[in-house]
Amino acid sequence: MPVEEARARILNNVKPLALEIVALKDSRGRVLGKPLSAKRDQPPFPASAMDGYALRAEDGAATLKLVGTSAAGHAFRGKLKAGESVRIFTGAPVPENANAVVIQENAVADGKSVTLLQPVRVGQNIRARGLDFKKGEALLPAGVKLNARDMGLAAAMNCSVIGVRKKPVVAVIATGDELVLPGGSPRSDQIISSNSNALAAMAESFGAAVVNCGIVKDNLKATERAIMKVAKANVLVTTGGASVGDHDFIQEALRNTGVKIGFWKIAMRPGKPFMYGRRGQQHVVGLPGNPVSALVCARLFLKPLLDALQGLPGDDTPPLARLGAAMAANDSRQDYVRATLSFADDGARIATPFTIQDSSMQRTLRNAHCLIIRAPNAGEAHAGDLVSILNLDF
Repeated sequence: MPVEEARARILNNVKPLALEIVALKDSRGRVLGKPLSAKRDQPPFPASAMDGYALRAEDGAATLKLVGTSAAGHAFRGKLKAGESVRIFTGAPVPENANAVVIQENAVADGKSVTLLQPVRVGQNIRARGLDFKKGEALLPAGVKLNARDMGLAAAMNCSVIGVRKKPVVAVIATGDELVLPGGSPRSDQIISSNSNALAAMAESFGAAVVNCGIVKDNLKATERAIMKVAKANVLVTTGGASVGDHDFIQEALRNTGVKIGFWKIAMRPGKPFMYGRRGQQHVVGLPGNPVSALVCARLFLKPLLDALQGLPGDDTPPLARLGAAMAANDSRQDYVRATLSFADDGARIATPFTIQDSSMQRTLRNAHCLIIRAPNAGEAHAGDLVSILNLDF
């Protein structure tokens, strides 16, 4: 199955998860479920933009009487009369009837009066009420993944609690008698498991809450029990055991526990033995056991699924880069080639593929900045040609 068809079938009819209310302080990385509107004007009053003296510009007098002070959190409560001025500080409310602020460098004061050293104009050094935003304005739209700037704006809007999409719960099961957890003591015929930790970290970075089920041995009943323990997860991610060898039990175990397999095998490299299925509302993503294949497939298929469950927009069109080295013609599978990114003198991105692309090489994946996307049956490519890339953001 082509990659785009597989992705379309996974995302078909996916509905965002329900809303939940969380405190603003706990909202970083959460996805806003409905637009957020300001509960007050900002600033909520005309405010001084400078330290200086508030006055009536129409007085036009060189010397004015000082009648008080306005500081942040301590407003001057009276009204200015003709010939009067108030000492004012940055962020403080501008007194009633005042319509200008002269900065302190352009005035001389003796504690009782202030002498202006240059003329002032109406509105000078005053931030108008609602300059930033006004009460009722919708400033943060639904579908925003909240970052520090968003949280700062929400706080200024006086929003202490907000409605966000529930986090998708992702259960990760790694299978294989050959696997040992990091820190263990592998036999000579075993390897250290890296997929479960890497996939859990990826899912968390994509906004999910993760249940890491560790390693399940190559045993049908044990695999079925592990699957049923996480039957309530929104997404079940398995890695390894998805083929049809004598020791591959994932497909059989999934079918025995009620999962309807939608498709298996994708026309891509790395990651051909990818599997997708559903059991009711649960999505089942079967990733290859090969670590590089598993992570590339997770980026291509798991991320957009988690985005959709959180109400996030889909990935934009892949950016383009200039090819940094020639590439041979491609075969019938869509290829995702690990590459580094650099920049030309004119600012253009240059994607240079690694010479060796063996899918077992995790160091190469770690050192890559992007994946060059090579369409099926693409012809030979030359240095300087434009190619589509997928940035590695995990």
